[in-house]
Amino acid sequence: MKEIVKQDVQTIIDRYATKNVYLHLETTNGAYASHFDQSFFFSQCYIRNASVSYKQGKIQGQGPYRVGLELEIGWIYAEGLTHYVINENEEFILMGLNYEGKIAVTLQLSEQPFQHN
Repeated sequence: MKEIVKQDVQTIIDRYATKNVYLHLETTNGAYASHFDQSFFFSQCYIRNASVSYKQGKIQGQGPYRVGLELEIGWIYAEGLTHYVINENEEFILMGLNYEGKIAVTLQLSEQPFQHN
């Protein structure tokens, strides 16, 4: 896992543009936080193996970063990204770590479906 360098990540985003890819997008503000603090409002988003093709993608900001993927008739957008990795399965994984080092958001792209773990 590396801290995001905008130009490096932009190059990888460009590599996937116009291809049919699989997307994983997930956000959480603390799955177990409400167990410790009843006043804490828990929210989450989860999309896995959505088949998409984007016309262009952009990384913006000064850190934490946001990435937008322009689709034919809409956008996919993730904000709060801080780190990235290309793993052994050639999956491009962007993630945003909170101040405790826990994952708060992840946007992942792959030319193959993500495996169920």
